[in-house]
Amino acid sequence: MFRKTDFDLCVIGGGAAGLVVAAGGVGLGAKVVLIEKNRLGGDCLYTGCVPSKAMLHQAAIVHTARQAAAIGLAVSGDPDPGRVQNYVQSIIDKIEPHDSPERFRDMGVEIIFGAAKFTNGNTIAIGNSTIRARNYVIATGSRPAVPPVPGLDETPYFTNESIFSNKTALPELIILGAGPIGLEMAQAHQRLGSQVTVLDIAPGILPREDSDMAAYVQKSLEADGVKFLLGQNISHISQAGTGLSVSLTNQDGSSQLVKGSHLLVATGRKTNTDGLALEKAKVSTQKNGLLILNDKLRTTNKHVYACGDVAGPYFFTHMAEHQAGIVLRNTLFHMRAKTETRVVPWSTFTDPELARVGLSESEAKQQKISHEVFTFDMSEVDRAKTDNDTGGKIKVVINKKGVILGAAIVGVRAGELIHEYALAMHQNMKLGQLTGLIHIYPTLAQINRRVADTYLKTKLTPATKKIMKFLFRLRGN
Repeated sequence: MFRKTDFDLCVIGGGAAGLVVAAGGVGLGAKVVLIEKNRLGGDCLYTGCVPSKAMLHQAAIVHTARQAAAIGLAVSGDPDPGRVQNYVQSIIDKIEPHDSPERFRDMGVEIIFGAAKFTNGNTIAIGNSTIRARNYVIATGSRPAVPPVPGLDETPYFTNESIFSNKTALPELIILGAGPIGLEMAQAHQRLGSQVTVLDIAPGILPREDSDMAAYVQKSLEADGVKFLLGQNISHISQAGTGLSVSLTNQDGSSQLVKGSHLLVATGRKTNTDGLALEKAKVSTQKNGLLILNDKLRTTNKHVYACGDVAGPYFFTHMAEHQAGIVLRNTLFHMRAKTETRVVPWSTFTDPELARVGLSESEAKQQKISHEVFTFDMSEVDRAKTDNDTGGKIKVVINKKGVILGAAIVGVRAGELIHEYALAMHQNMKLGQLTGLIHIYPTLAQINRRVADTYLKTKLTPATKKIMKFLFRLRGN
C-alpha cells in the first residue's frame, strides 16, 4: 500500500544522474519533482567533461600546427587565452539548452530551485515548502577535494570549478595531482602556452593504471614540456610576490622549492551530502562520509536511493547515467536491478589517451587471479603509421579459458577503441573470437583483431601443427 505523497519521485540534484532520472521518470508516466541549488547541467556541463574536452581539442589543434613542418606545412600564430575560453564557453552554450529548466518543464518535470534537506524519512523541506514522495533520489554530485596543505587556504588557487572561466595567461602553472584531471589540464595548458609542473605524493602518474601503460602518457607530456615531480610531500604553499612557491620534501629527506605564477588543485573529488540532514531521514553514511548503499543503490532508508558521483565509486558521467537507469527500474517498477561493476569502461583523454575496462594486469596479480596477458604495439598498425601517431599499445588480460577479464589501450582514440572490449566482456567472449570479426582496413580498430591473432598463434604449438599436417596431408615445413 502506497503512502500518501505529492510525487512518485523527488530528485535532489540536477546534474547528469538527476536529469536522467527526472526525464526517464516522466517518460515512464511518473510524477516527478527535481530540486537543484544552482543550475541544471551539473559538473559535467560547466566544469568537467564538456569544457575540459573543448580545451583539449584546442590544445590538440595547436600541437598539430606546431608539428606541421614535419610534413612540409607551415602554420604560424600563438593561442590567445581569452579566445580559448570563449571557445570553451561557446561549446557549453551549445549543449546548455539540452539541460535547460524550460526543456524539462516541457517534459512534465516540476523544477524547484533551492536547498533541500530532509525533515524526516518521508519529507523534504525547501525553504518554507515541504515535499513528500514515494521515493527520493539523491543525485547531488561531487566537488573538488582540497587537501589540508599548510598555507593553501591563504593562497589563491584554481580547481576544475574555476579554471575554465580564466581568460588570462598562466605563464607557470603548478598542478597538484597526477590523476586524470591533473594530467588533462597539464597537457592542455602546456600546449596552449603555459609552462606546467605536476606535483604528486604518489611515485607515478595515474595510480589506478598499470605503470607500463601510464608511462606512455608521461613520456608524451614530458615531450610537450610538462615537468613532473613525483613522490613528493608538500610541506607548505605560500604566495611569493605576484606568484607562489611550493615547499617539497623528498622521500630521502631533502627539500626543494618550486615557484610558479598560478596553482591548480586536482587532487580528487568529494561527494556532496552536506546540508541534506541525512540523519533525520535515517540515511546512514560511512566514516568517510560516503553513503551506505546496497547493490541496488538503495540507502538505509528503503525510500531513498542515490546515483551519480554521490553514489560512487566511479566519478564518470556515463556511470551516472547507468546508475540512473538502475534507480528508475528499482523505484518505479520494483525490479531489484543491480549496478554493473564488472564492465565499466573509462578513459583519460590525454594524448595519447589511456582507456581501460575490467581488470588491469596489476589488479589480476593483486587478486591472485590466474591469468595471461597479450599485447600488441600501435606502431604495427598501418593506420597509426599513416597518421604518424604510433605511440602506445593494447594489453588484454584473459583467464585460462581465454575469456577476457580486462583490456587497456594507450594510444590515439583509445577511448573509442575500448568499447569493443566492453561489449566482448559484457557477452563473456573469449579473446580468440575477435579474430573472426572483420575489421575495416586501414583503421586503428585493427589493433583489436591483431592482438587476438597474437593470442591464437600461441595455440598453434609444434605438436598441434604436426597433427594438422598429418590430418590434412599438408606438405609445408
